[in-house]
Amino acid sequence: MAARSIILTLFIVATGVLSGYADAQNCGCAADQCCSQYGYCGTDDAYCGTGCKSGPCKTPAQTPSTSDVVVADIVTPEFFNGIIDQADASCAGKNFYSRDTFLEALNSYTQFGRIGSIDDSKREIAAFFAHVTHETGHFCYIEEIDGASKDYCDETNTQYPCNPNKGYYGRGPIQLSWNFNYGPAGESIGFDGLNSPETVANDPVIAFKTALWYWMNNVRPVIGEGFGATIRAINGALECDGGNPATVQRRVEYYTEYCNQLGVAPGDNLTC
Repeated sequence: MAARSIILTLFIVATGVLSGYADAQNCGCAADQCCSQYGYCGTDDAYCGTGCKSGPCKTPAQTPSTSDVVVADIVTPEFFNGIIDQADASCAGKNFYSRDTFLEALNSYTQFGRIGSIDDSKREIAAFFAHVTHETGHFCYIEEIDGASKDYCDETNTQYPCNPNKGYYGRGPIQLSWNFNYGPAGESIGFDGLNSPETVANDPVIAFKTALWYWMNNVRPVIGEGFGATIRAINGALECDGGNPATVQRRVEYYTEYCNQLGVAPGDNLTC
């Protein structure tokens, strides 16, 4: 599920409201230090890697959009329904997810799907929906299977302490997980992520917003490195480097399928 690939990073970096989609902290770092996506100074990959805001960052800056992309024109009813229609009628997500709620959530993340050329934008959209398709089973699942039985509480994170009566298992299109994601996601979007994580499974607009929030802050920064880098950003700790090549391949298959539908080449570096 989403977020496990950054566990090691988050164990050593206190989580904060992420840059670009909420008020970012002013790091005030020394010249040789990076300001991390969480607003702290340091010099290793946790600070200079994905989401680095300033300093000698290792992740290149995103290319501004060079075309007037309208995401709704790419994510057509036919494209969206082509995914959700593959879910069984009995799936909880069939009456929860919709193109309309996706587009409503998108109003809060207007830079999504607007990067570089129109082909770059199409590749980002294809990548997002490839991961969503895999994480939810074609929009079948709202919550992680058997998620309530799993412990997603990082007790070392004092900034976003767990409510002992709540579960921070996967919910939503990219299966938001862990207290250190529910907390800042709730702050950014406007719901109580720590005390009411179930909101993600009850409100489809918020569900899509959490997916877009996670994407823009944790996946978008590496989109230029190829689809494989997006797999690593979402679930690399469990799937990449031989961890689970079958699930990596399924994600790649969805991605290439959607690229074909959108009439764009998938690019290089598809696996992790």
